[in-house]
Amino acid sequence: MKAAILKEFGPVENFEIVEIPVPKPGFREVLVKVFATSVNPLDYQVRRGDYKNELDLPVITGHDISGEIVELGAGVENSKIGDEVYYTPEIFKGQGSYAQYHCAHESIIGRKPKNISHLEAATLPLAAGTAWEMLVTRAQLKINQSILIHGGAGGVGIPTIQIAKAMGGTVFTTARKVHHKFLIELGADYVIDYENENYIHAIQQLTGNKGVDVIIDTIGGNTLADSGKILSQMGQVVTLVDIEKPQNLIDAWGKNATYHFVFTRQNRNKLDELTQLVENGKLKPVLNKVFSLSEIGKAHRLLETKTGDENFYGKIGIDME
Repeated sequence: MKAAILKEFGPVENFEIVEIPVPKPGFREVLVKVFATSVNPLDYQVRRGDYKNELDLPVITGHDISGEIVELGAGVENSKIGDEVYYTPEIFKGQGSYAQYHCAHESIIGRKPKNISHLEAATLPLAAGTAWEMLVTRAQLKINQSILIHGGAGGVGIPTIQIAKAMGGTVFTTARKVHHKFLIELGADYVIDYENENYIHAIQQLTGNKGVDVIIDTIGGNTLADSGKILSQMGQVVTLVDIEKPQNLIDAWGKNATYHFVFTRQNRNKLDELTQLVENGKLKPVLNKVFSLSEIGKAHRLLETKTGDENFYGKIGIDME
């Protein structure tokens, strides 16, 4: 099978397309023929060496798969050959998704939505799975609660907006002006132009100084400290970003705030919930660019630097066929 391998961490030129043996499924594992994968910020962070202590070289990276089961290992109970599935490989454990075949434990794979393509499905497991974990597992967003989603036009922001609306929330989000129309069509109630507006002042004005019940941080920086200024009493902050430096949370302390730090986990249940949302029309993948496996470096460069398309938003698919 073909695979994109990293023998050294660093620039996109370090990817090598090579032929390697097809893996064999172990106990309760299935072998999946990968039709499509995707590119996430985690992927280029891994490639450049941000998590080099977690991985041994050479390594096949990648964190989204949509494909079909072609072989069953011993002890498999809930899957069969021919099933169309999608999932995130176990992060920092074993082979990633940038290969034509992948072995996965059946407990982490979900049934692919029937109404979308494999390329569209491959944009969802990591990003939408993270959104689900933030909103449902951690914040437990309730009907009529207000939520601020930073980076609404990003790969995680897009499904987070849709899932929050499906849960009955009032959605505020930040984005560049060029993306406002799209995000309102997606379901956002209020979009703040972070380049030309102070989002803290905007939230205070829009909520009558009450603040929002939940804040989703996908961008980092000073967000953890500033969130306390616009949280309602007993509000919650959920972040998926590494903490680069200590931050003063005194404003959040005065709000009796709760902070959640999310490193997404793999499980079948949340994927099956996402499938229902997709098939009911409440969650739509936003696939804006497609590359081949041999172009994986170009795909990484686009997402990481926006080179050639500074207004890019949504997800990048990798067609393994």
